[in-house]
Amino acid sequence: MITRRQLLSGGAGVAGLGVLGFGGLQLAPDRYKQRLGLLPEPYVPDAPEGRVRLDKVRSADMGGVLDLFTAVPAGTGDGAGLPVVVVMHGSSASAADFRGFGFGRFLTRAVERGAPPFVLAGTDDGPSGWVSDGSIDPRRLITEELPGWLEDRGFDAGRRALWGWSRGGYGALSLVEARPTWARAAALFSPAVSEGDDVLANLDDVGDLPLGVWCGRDDAFYPAVQTLVSRLPQRPEVVTFADGGHDQRFWNDHTLAAFSWLAPQLQ
Repeated sequence: MITRRQLLSGGAGVAGLGVLGFGGLQLAPDRYKQRLGLLPEPYVPDAPEGRVRLDKVRSADMGGVLDLFTAVPAGTGDGAGLPVVVVMHGSSASAADFRGFGFGRFLTRAVERGAPPFVLAGTDDGPSGWVSDGSIDPRRLITEELPGWLEDRGFDAGRRALWGWSRGGYGALSLVEARPTWARAAALFSPAVSEGDDVLANLDDVGDLPLGVWCGRDDAFYPAVQTLVSRLPQRPEVVTFADGGHDQRFWNDHTLAAFSWLAPQLQ
């Protein structure tokens, strides 16, 4: 039996190589080709990364010290007064990875192309992903603690949106169902939803919040993401189903489009 977390992180032995099927689809055919040297590295823009920091913060809701990543686009100083896109990562990532993913470079390139500037900010999830397990509360971390840390750094934490991929996309969707007015918009990359999930039963709670959804057609979650889109009370402002799997190559290929859509929502 493959657990959800093993699926998201590409584990479970042979399944991690994309050989074992899930719902009639290969888990990650592109990843298998990548190991054979048949695919290019994930795209990262050749742009300045701006002001990138990884700070330590103490969270009461998570019961300890966490990493807090922030990125300010090049040419905007320390980002004072800028709105914020909150980053919710997938199961195989952490806030400490964000700089290596080139998020600062994506942010600067989006601004260079005309997007109103904003800040990226993100912390770590818990062992159950972005859901409470009784001892920790990642949702409360995002909604109650994070805004204060961002205000302390001079950002406009009252203007905020969400961007999550994989398990983070699931967490972002769950958050906006519980608090539909907390964020101004949410961009969901390959949200790790499955038929029967509570988030698919509570979609009316999203209301009229602007949503964008991106997912690869070779993604194991693609059928459930199609169901998600069809059940929303109103169609997302952006729906992109394109070639690709559940991997960084697909997400990087669509990050600039997501940033260009999110930025005006924060104005």
